[in-house]
Amino acid sequence: MSGDQLAVSLASATPRDTRPRRSWYCHLHRSDLIWSAAFAAPYAVMFLAFAVSPIGAALWMARDPSLYATLLSDSHYLQAAANTSLFVGVGVNVQMCLALLLSGFFARRRRWIKMVLIVFMLPWTLPAAPAYLSFHWMLITGPMGFLDHLLRLVCGVDGPDWLLDRWLAVGCDMVAAIWKWLPLWTVILLGGRMAIPRDLYDAAEIDGASAFRCLIHVTAPLLANLYLISTLISAIWTVGDYAPALFVSSGAPGYASSVISLLSFHYAFDTVRPALGVAAAVSMLPLLIAMIALLTRALARTEVQL
Repeated sequence: MSGDQLAVSLASATPRDTRPRRSWYCHLHRSDLIWSAAFAAPYAVMFLAFAVSPIGAALWMARDPSLYATLLSDSHYLQAAANTSLFVGVGVNVQMCLALLLSGFFARRRRWIKMVLIVFMLPWTLPAAPAYLSFHWMLITGPMGFLDHLLRLVCGVDGPDWLLDRWLAVGCDMVAAIWKWLPLWTVILLGGRMAIPRDLYDAAEIDGASAFRCLIHVTAPLLANLYLISTLISAIWTVGDYAPALFVSSGAPGYASSVISLLSFHYAFDTVRPALGVAAAVSMLPLLIAMIALLTRALARTEVQL
């Protein structure tokens, strides 16, 4: 008998387990299953009431294709979409790059740096409204504006109309948002840096690597996953955050510096068109899905991690 025939005969002679596989819940006793369902029921009800139902209602309200035709014909919407893309594409990346560099500064083991870190965290601990309103009052034109008064006092010139020019207003909103959220991402990346073994840096320094080489070949690969996850979360928050555009520039001039989230409120409440406001918010889903897919794919390709 050949080897192949012997293997076939042994396989046919081996008894197979024909019993049906039991599901995971079949291994639970009846009382355990009842208690598990009882504990999970409140969370399921909360999820259905506050997540599934509002999202389903929003998608139902925004189902009419004519709403999106109305949005595309509105110049304010096109400007808000461009501003939102700038916030996500430029503001988030500048914020995360600064957080990565500042985390290296705050990783130094010196007492005065720890004191600076405490002061650096203050903008993030402040409520959003007073923090952004302070920016607004500093940027207003006239003697009440801090920047205009400082330029006139130091340089003898009048400052520009910070909040009356679209691009200046968008830039001011972006700077305020970066100033508000930069401490959070700096501390998160600082925690990631502190988890990197010091022996890796010592070995790199023995091999003659400079500080820049250590950043590129040691820190960056080990923090890649944390950096990408933080970037994804920051981008999602930025798309839905209307506070900088509302409290710093108020969408001036004439809603030219608005973002999609602020414009959706304008449609829903100021013009009493809630369906159009929901459609404006839903229109950002393709951008969010594409962004999540790209960052998730990059995250899956990252081989080196902590």
